[in-house]
Amino acid sequence: MCELNPWLWILAGGVFETTWALAMKMSDGFTDILWTVVTLAFLFTSVYFLNSGLKRGLPVGGGYAVWVGIGAIGSIVMGIIIFGESLQLTRLLFAAIIIIGIIGVELSCEPEMEECGQDE
Repeated sequence: MCELNPWLWILAGGVFETTWALAMKMSDGFTDILWTVVTLAFLFTSVYFLNSGLKRGLPVGGGYAVWVGIGAIGSIVMGIIIFGESLQLTRLLFAAIIIIGIIGVELSCEPEMEECGQDE
């Protein structure tokens, strides 16, 4: 049976990465205990998903770069939506550069495992 694609683990980890960053902002410098606990829970979950993708064969450089990139772009987008952060053209341009980099890294990384369905 085929396992879940390791990139899906990285994608999920990136979503949790975004979530813990937003929760950290809500924790008000870790002074709000509820949001601090939420931050830590999502932080550990995010790292768990990163680890799961890496142990399923992704190279550490590519997996980590994509994970961080998803978290960065997610944080920028959600910061604009939730907190009304700046929507400047230069900020969007640099976010686009990050997205291009994420796509490039993902396209250039091949998992260090055998493909599902292939004979050994």
